[in-house]
Amino acid sequence: MQTREPVIFELSRPGRVAVAQQPPVAVAQVPENLRRRSRPMLPEVSELQAVRHYTRLSQMNFSIDTHFYPLGSCTMKYNPKACNTYAMLPEFLGRHPLAPESTGQGFLECMFELQEMLKDVTGMKAVSLTPMAGAQGEFAGVAMIRAYHLARGDLGRDEVIVPEAAHGTNPATATMCGMKVKEIPCRPDGDVDLAALKAAVGPATAGIMLTNPSTLGVFERRILDIRK
Repeated sequence: MQTREPVIFELSRPGRVAVAQQPPVAVAQVPENLRRRSRPMLPEVSELQAVRHYTRLSQMNFSIDTHFYPLGSCTMKYNPKACNTYAMLPEFLGRHPLAPESTGQGFLECMFELQEMLKDVTGMKAVSLTPMAGAQGEFAGVAMIRAYHLARGDLGRDEVIVPEAAHGTNPATATMCGMKVKEIPCRPDGDVDLAALKAAVGPATAGIMLTNPSTLGVFERRILDIRK
């Protein structure tokens, strides 16, 4: 069994190409300052070599499709294949954010219904689909916490409690929102140390950032106690 896959340049041989005829390029239309002065150092391999090379590399990856993946946060957790199929629909991919609302009512209806479903599942009063990534969602959450305290005139609450096992973006997004990060330890079993949490809570506490399951892949069994 081969344990080392060579890099694509090691497979390269002069004159070995996968495309018989290169499409014509109108060099005259390219500004002089943007033209290359030398040929690009691209590997010269056949189509089969390229396909097999990258297929072998993909089989070396640890992924949810091949192994158990307990990570509770980040992107690599299980995403149903049906969701990926829907996300690749041309109607979604081709929708421009500045297109007139009148031409995207079906798209907006899908978003609204998804918001309502998430609201029912989580028991929250409202859900927003505006954040486009996990860290952006964290930022939005901390920004709302900060706005809540500012609206109440509680200007002294500027600390966010973050477990040591939290994703690295947690302290980053809290800091970007102008908050101070207060880290607390976890127990040997991965749960939040409740004694440390109680000791950390004080007049300056604005909120806590908690992922459940955690980044360790552990479901926080004391989540109701933490909520109190």
